[in-house]
Amino acid sequence: MAYATVNPASNTQIKVFESVSNDELDSAIERANTAYLGWRERPVEERAAAVARAGELMLERKDEFARTITLEMGKRFVEAQGEVDLSAAILKYYGQNGPGFLHGERIEERTGEAEIIYQPIGVLLGVEPWNFPLYQVVRFAAPNLVLGNTVLLKHANICPQNALLLSELFSDAGVPDGAYTNLFIEASQVAHAIEHPLVRGASLTGSEQAGASVGEIAGRNLKKVVLELGGNDPFIVLDAENLERTVRLATQGRLANTGQSCVAAKRFIVLEDVYDSFVAGLSQAFAGVTPGDPMDPATTLGPLSSERAAKDLMGQVKDAVDKGATVVVGGQRVDRAGAYVQATILADVTPQMRAYHEELFGPVAVVYKVKDEDAAVALANDSPYGLGGSVFCADEARAHRLAERIESGMVWINAPTGSSPELPFGGVKRSGFGRELSSHAIKEFANMKLIRTLPTGKGAPAKAAG
Repeated sequence: MAYATVNPASNTQIKVFESVSNDELDSAIERANTAYLGWRERPVEERAAAVARAGELMLERKDEFARTITLEMGKRFVEAQGEVDLSAAILKYYGQNGPGFLHGERIEERTGEAEIIYQPIGVLLGVEPWNFPLYQVVRFAAPNLVLGNTVLLKHANICPQNALLLSELFSDAGVPDGAYTNLFIEASQVAHAIEHPLVRGASLTGSEQAGASVGEIAGRNLKKVVLELGGNDPFIVLDAENLERTVRLATQGRLANTGQSCVAAKRFIVLEDVYDSFVAGLSQAFAGVTPGDPMDPATTLGPLSSERAAKDLMGQVKDAVDKGATVVVGGQRVDRAGAYVQATILADVTPQMRAYHEELFGPVAVVYKVKDEDAAVALANDSPYGLGGSVFCADEARAHRLAERIESGMVWINAPTGSSPELPFGGVKRSGFGRELSSHAIKEFANMKLIRTLPTGKGAPAKAAG
């Protein structure tokens, strides 16, 4: 399957790009390794300056990037502009802070000296999705380029022009040839890349199935891997304080990016004395959205990324309804060309339905009524996923206590799950492992090397182990 730009607002194919052969892939890996040997020797400040410059250039090209995002995966233009801003902020963050994150650490010793230093490990493969075609790439590439690794990047098949813009960006910013390489390869070639002896690690953001496949291949080949996979994030409402704000943020948390986010609020778990008021407010908000051209500022609900995505989501909704779920609002396709689905709320969802356990990657919310906090925690944790989550309560201490009980990598209090350069991002359970962003990300693919110096004639070396 070739790479192709298909506008999901009209289902019109715009441009096709051919994939590379395995021989071309091998050549790219070899170039990346050659680039690594030189890139790692450059001062870290020089590497960081190139990454920071990429952030500056991205802002200068903001509308071009945003229009391409909207064209290829249907994100509303105003949201695409926001993605550019966040991506540029990540590049600047690592450009400014990356060198400091890599300072060595001294270890107290009774005799001699010991320290930890952080060094790059080589060529890395990134496999990135379509839903945030800039943000997902830079949060992997930026810290690793500052560290001194080199990056091979497989983008989603529906975002080829975004991939080319990113490749051009890094080149123009001063990242040398081979240090960042866009690869138009198919999913079937990912194993070939990971198995190559010059590739030292892999990172994937995507589906649970894709993550399991990449993790298995990396494990067989003893390669480090970071996985950020699906989510079925709970949004827990404990009281009626500031309910209008809670409903507004619930709507934002579910419908941003047309609901196509791993950390979107998906399961709304509401205490019984608040439930009716919350659902009434959420229903009114969902019914009031305006589907339309994602380039039009008046549009408040864009298309899904593809016709296939729309059909898959409707299949999950139909399964729930056929098994007894209630459609509170929506539940149908939008009557217009393109991959549009109505903003939908489902109630009375049970474990026998796909919508209970599976991630709904689109503008569909599931609401649950629970009697108390223990029931809210039990329901929140009754999921194979553990990425993000939110707790809304006027009593922040109460919310914090409940947040500690949620099985997830991130919990936000009185806000939907989000992202910022300085905050670690990642999950547990079948949502993956490892962390991106913050100071933690730059060390995921680093050699944490111990150097111990024992003065001649003083003491004995540490006992051999291993």
